[in-house]
Amino acid sequence: MTGAAGGLGRGLVDEFSSLGWSVIGADQCSRPAGIECAEWVEGDLTAEDTRDRLRKLTNGSLDALVNNAAVQLNRSLTETTDADWLRSIEVNLSMAFQLIRDLSDALAARKGGVVNIGSVHTVATSHNVFPYAVSKSAMVGLTRSAALEMAGLGVRCNSVLLGAVDTPMLRDGLSRREHKDGVEGNLRQLVDRTPLGFLARPTDVAPTVRFLADSSLSPYMTGQSVVVDGGATLRLATE
Repeated sequence: MTGAAGGLGRGLVDEFSSLGWSVIGADQCSRPAGIECAEWVEGDLTAEDTRDRLRKLTNGSLDALVNNAAVQLNRSLTETTDADWLRSIEVNLSMAFQLIRDLSDALAARKGGVVNIGSVHTVATSHNVFPYAVSKSAMVGLTRSAALEMAGLGVRCNSVLLGAVDTPMLRDGLSRREHKDGVEGNLRQLVDRTPLGFLARPTDVAPTVRFLADSSLSPYMTGQSVVVDGGATLRLATE
């Protein structure tokens, strides 16, 4: 589980751990207190030595890989620097590719599953999230291609395209939008525009991730991108 220390990551760790999975958590920071991980890898997973430490912890056998780590830079196209672009691609796309490649043998040993955590910005986007939207859109192509390449190994690869989930990353992004009531005002506006009428918590989306990760629950499903957004992308922007 990458990005395990973040708001969504901790929710995903809780979901898997509560059902008896032995979770290896990975993040750039040290292991947070109280997180239910059997093992922890601290470091930048774009670095080969960090990925090697993670690979060794699997002991050649892995039921599922959840690529959750992400960086969201709130930039327009013209504001995006080369460094912004490269960092977004590196964390949101390249890291997932590198982990799928490096852990393919361990996943094949268990006929396991890969779940890439994507975004509804793949389906419909907004202003000032340019590098994030592009990198997450590319993850859909990665998911499809990896699914085809790894099908012969018995490994499935799917993605979850998430809408708004109440995490520090979401609140940080909303803090950059002007609203007379600040973040809370933006949150209310977000809820009002969501057909199901509420803002998801990590616990609301975690079961979908587990469903796709668990080969006993979704054995015949691969190469798919499942939208989990409270209905946000149902409505035409022109309405």
